[in-house]
Amino acid sequence: MSKKTDFRNRDRFIQLGIAIATLRKMRGMSQEQLAEKAEVSRSHISAIEAPGIARPFSLVVFFNIADALDVDPADLITASVFPDKVLKNKK
Repeated sequence: MSKKTDFRNRDRFIQLGIAIATLRKMRGMSQEQLAEKAEVSRSHISAIEAPGIARPFSLVVFFNIADALDVDPADLITASVFPDKVLKNKK
């Protein structure tokens, strides 16, 4: 997968990373524990969670992270997506 992220998806990856980090902390897990359960490196988890950085990752990694956090993947997406009207401050 290319490290370059399409601009329109940049905020989506950032929001998803923040949602993953938040849920991980709520579960009382370290990045190392999540990485082990999701079968990825801790540095990959760190890059995904880093605020302000859009780190694209595969669906396989996404599903592994959702399983490791014991959350339905759809709920993880829903928790991380803000409608454009919210992001653009429209009513």
